[in-house]
Amino acid sequence: MTTDTIIHLRRGFDIHLEGESAQEIQPFPLANTVDVAPPDFKYLTAKLLVESGETVLAGQALFVDKNFPEIKFCASASGIVSDIVRGEKRVIQAVRIHTDKSGVQYLDFPKEKPKRLTAEAIRERILESGCWAYILQRPYNCIANPAISPRAIFISCFDTAPLAPKLDFMIAQEPENFQTGLEALVRLGGGCPVHLGLHKNQNPNIVGDTEGVSIHLFSGPHPAGNVGIQIHHIDPIRHANDVVWTIHPQDVIIIGRLFNEGRYRADRLVAVGGAKIKHPRYYKVLSGQRISGLLEDYLWEEKHRVIEGNVLHGRKISDKAHLSFYANQITVLPEGDEPEFLGWLLPSFKKLSLSRTFFSWLFKNKKFNLDTNTHGEERPFVMTGQYEQVLPMDILPVHLLKAILAKDIERMEQLGIYEVAEEDFALCEFVCTSKIDVQNIIAQGLELMREES
Repeated sequence: MTTDTIIHLRRGFDIHLEGESAQEIQPFPLANTVDVAPPDFKYLTAKLLVESGETVLAGQALFVDKNFPEIKFCASASGIVSDIVRGEKRVIQAVRIHTDKSGVQYLDFPKEKPKRLTAEAIRERILESGCWAYILQRPYNCIANPAISPRAIFISCFDTAPLAPKLDFMIAQEPENFQTGLEALVRLGGGCPVHLGLHKNQNPNIVGDTEGVSIHLFSGPHPAGNVGIQIHHIDPIRHANDVVWTIHPQDVIIIGRLFNEGRYRADRLVAVGGAKIKHPRYYKVLSGQRISGLLEDYLWEEKHRVIEGNVLHGRKISDKAHLSFYANQITVLPEGDEPEFLGWLLPSFKKLSLSRTFFSWLFKNKKFNLDTNTHGEERPFVMTGQYEQVLPMDILPVHLLKAILAKDIERMEQLGIYEVAEEDFALCEFVCTSKIDVQNIIAQGLELMREES
């Protein structure tokens, strides 16, 4: 394992919110139902392998990708397939499992150290168990194509988003499984470099000592913790065939369990926080289970919005939704649906602004109780230089967005479309005075490039 010098990022902006999760873990009982939902996976067209009424084990395949049938999506719990939830045109929205009350029963896989296996054997094991969906690729930020070997693998071990979970705390709960997961990825990559991004204040020992892994230290405000930002500063993507893989530390742990325990165990820690949560903390939950039990006893009574993920890049969900496949955080904020007379004109210490519009800029570490009000609606898209202040990448963000809107493919390639994902532009959307749906534009651009390729 090698450690490089610190990479200092100056552009960006930290948003400090009330309701940070305390570093304590509350086990959560198994819910009556769990969902495995095809819409959680970008560009997936699902082909069912099970029927309603069928009994399944955790780790048993429920559906595959029609375009890549070797990629399997497996049950996170054992029980009976109670429903195939369909949407418009009978598109599969979820495979719902009524869970086994006696506990989770697992499909067995061989226990073996990754160092003793070939890259092909590891690939087959990960594909068969349903763990391949945790491995994402850039360009396009979608599930990796198992037929294409990556140039490098990137893992960010810290998150700078508002109220984000402490990833070193998560890793510390299962260090052996994290280490085994890293070893599997090193072997799977076939000799390609594996890059771990750590904050300069983190202890490098949290990730162990694995041969073939390089540690890169970062400092600076959000989005320094985004894996896309780290890729840009370590070894940037230049063209469509320049494929790299990314994976979240919790998903590395799940892959490690596969080899250490011989089973697909999909429980994970989820940080539940925000100003509307009475007791922000971490919960140990099963992927796909209903979240209502996480919230019903811990919410304040006023209007609120539940967001799966962080406030910049997460999605609004109902109190009765099921956790998505990649969920690591739930944030609950006050709903901002009340009008505020002359809100932007009145001086205040309680309002956040990137500029010095409000006096709150005098208190750099002040925590805010912000609601979801956008304080305006979409306006003409003008160049203000705001995006460049918060995006620590050597690209021209506004020019890229306008090239996407114009569907100018050649210009999009020149401006770095292959390097980015929606989350990298989330802060741009937050500071945008024009209230442009920036992340949606990036998503449209990536989909267009994927179709063209």
